[in-house]
Amino acid sequence: MGYLKESFSLHSFDSYPTKGKKEFRRTKNLCHIRLQQRNGRKSLTIIQGLNQKLNIDKITKILKKVFCCNGCIINDENLGKIIQLQGDQRENVIKFFLEEKIVSKKLLKIHGV
Repeated sequence: MGYLKESFSLHSFDSYPTKGKKEFRRTKNLCHIRLQQRNGRKSLTIIQGLNQKLNIDKITKILKKVFCCNGCIINDENLGKIIQLQGDQRENVIKFFLEEKIVSKKLLKIHGV
């Protein structure tokens, strides 16, 4: 899975765009995949920015089953639906999205190393 990391820009603490509307439009269609550290070795994988036309409930159900982890969907007023999965599932999610052609490689942005 190391070949995927080279093609993406990896930034550990990218913030949301705040400068102008043009910059927000560029990042609006991106699918962000983040890792959030909890206590000790526990962590969450957060997927945000998926197309709202997709059936996010069904995608979450498949991701949970394929990766043998728990997860949920969070509804946010500004960001839309956000998927949370237990553990560091970033590489699995990237591989799954690219194989199933849910998101193109150009629209994926991975945060954290």
